[in-house]
Amino acid sequence: MVRLKVNIKNRKGVFFMQKQDEKNEEVLEEIKNKMDEETKVEEVIEEPKNGEKEKSKKEKRKKETVEKQKEEYEKKEKKKKKKLKIAIIIGTILFVILMFSIIFAVINLNNHNMINGISINGIEVSGMSKEEVKEKLSKIIEEKEKKQILIKHGDFETEISPELLEVKYDLDGAIDKAYNTGRDGNIFANNYSILFTMVGKKNIEVEYSLNEEVLNKTLQDASAKLPGAIKESSYYIEDDKLIITRGTKGVAINVEDAANKIKENLKDINKKNSEYIELFVEEREPKDIDLDKIYQEVHKDAKDAYYTKEPFEIFPEVNGVDFNLEEAKKLLAESKEEYTITLTITKPKVTIEDIGTEAFPDRLSVFTTRYDASNYNRTTNLRLACQKINGTILMPGDTFSYNKTLGERTIAAGYKEAKIYAAGEVVDGLGGGICQISSTLYNAAVMANLQIVERSNHQFVTSYLPAGRDATVVYGAIDFKFKNTRKYPVRLTANVQNGIATVEVFGIKEDQEYTITFDTRTVGTIAPSTKYEDDPSLAEGEEVVKQKGTNGIQTETYITKNLDGKVVSRDLLSKDTYTPMQRIVKRGTKAVAPVAPVEPTPQPEPQPQPEPVTTEPIQPTQPEQPAEQMLNPEGV
Repeated sequence: MVRLKVNIKNRKGVFFMQKQDEKNEEVLEEIKNKMDEETKVEEVIEEPKNGEKEKSKKEKRKKETVEKQKEEYEKKEKKKKKKLKIAIIIGTILFVILMFSIIFAVINLNNHNMINGISINGIEVSGMSKEEVKEKLSKIIEEKEKKQILIKHGDFETEISPELLEVKYDLDGAIDKAYNTGRDGNIFANNYSILFTMVGKKNIEVEYSLNEEVLNKTLQDASAKLPGAIKESSYYIEDDKLIITRGTKGVAINVEDAANKIKENLKDINKKNSEYIELFVEEREPKDIDLDKIYQEVHKDAKDAYYTKEPFEIFPEVNGVDFNLEEAKKLLAESKEEYTITLTITKPKVTIEDIGTEAFPDRLSVFTTRYDASNYNRTTNLRLACQKINGTILMPGDTFSYNKTLGERTIAAGYKEAKIYAAGEVVDGLGGGICQISSTLYNAAVMANLQIVERSNHQFVTSYLPAGRDATVVYGAIDFKFKNTRKYPVRLTANVQNGIATVEVFGIKEDQEYTITFDTRTVGTIAPSTKYEDDPSLAEGEEVVKQKGTNGIQTETYITKNLDGKVVSRDLLSKDTYTPMQRIVKRGTKAVAPVAPVEPTPQPEPQPQPEPVTTEPIQPTQPEQPAEQMLNPEGV
């Protein structure tokens, strides 16, 4: 049908061109006749000037003019013919394309599945319905989200939960984009897109999002736990001494590089999280001690405590603190690990104690945890931590820092060796146990409706608190901070006695005081791995369990605020991942000397037995023992 129409059109075109040629000849003839008439008129009007010569020139010019006009006219006509031919060819092609597009569109009109050649994240989905694609990819993504991201450097290993990072995949968006390929344009664009996809293939990436802040914070926490991690310079006040600790050179995770590797891992939904991501660790120098900044933070003028009644506000005393800045700079010029600077302390005349209980009349919260009072070293550390915290006053807007308040945990400060978590094991470490006080304080602060600024969970679940309720600290690396967001000042009290650690928050109750409860849900478990350590003291093939493994878990902790017995809000407090405690087995490597084979004892040659002699049977006599004993010979 199409070919027939094209031939008819071509014949019409030839006929039209023949007619045009005849018309062109007529026009040329008219031009020539017109010019002949004009020439004759000129010859009649003008008088001959130079005879035959002049006449010849005129005829020649006339002829040249006619030829020139004729030539120009023919050129124009040739161009017209050429354009006409091109137009006919283009029209024919467009007609064919249009017919092909209509037929192709009609064929694909009833196709409600993915077109051929389409894939999502490298997974072929051609010919599948949207529902089938979603079912298939949802299983892959769910498995991806459940698997922990494994990171390591040398012997250091840890895991990061995709759920903790709040990873969300836009699967519906990718499916819609794949389905709309060849459907979201005009008929020509759609057909081109379908053909291009069929021939060249097209892959749609599933876009995803995550919490960048949580990712960076998690990597920074992991960096602080590295063996040989960098320790930044810090300071604390001990009585009338300012103690500045110089930072030490160490290693740190390149957070940007590690974050990019984790993002690449998450981007590929087909990639299993079973392989470790090798961390790029770089050696770093600590920042220089900024003594001017320390002076600005430490220096205070002495102020007396006071309070006002309308409105009721409390202003605690402030000790005057000062030191000789120039002398301190000279001291820091020396190469030392620790510097002690004597402070000039000016005591105020009126303190909070002088004001009395009116300053902090209400107990806003109290929280307790239990400890083993028979463990002398650990109990000593708990008592030292409580002594540092006890009596601390926070004005509205003030931020409490656990590390600043306690200072560095040193032997000189009185801290003892006790159990701590380090490199995936329970080992002895200086200041072990003080995390129990930071965790107790964390719960008391939350219950007093104070804002948590910085808090990290332990590597493993603790024995004194359920998962999601702890707060670990590492001096110079991981801190616990909270802010007084209440209208009035608060005062902290802390003590340990008879196996119970207690932290209380005192202040003034506001018009709306909430009762706060916790709710922690376990959202996932992580099985522990087994690590073998060669032990030359054990015989080859012998194994001894050094550390029992425990499951790791992922938790979500929510706080519910109640007012007058009614729930006001329920908010997510934290998402935590606790690493499974590795099972450690010592494996013997000591070679065992082979046991020499025992030679068999030769048996004597059997001797011939004498022939039996037949005699009369002898009647047995009655035994002297009781009959019961004779009937049970093995009854001992």
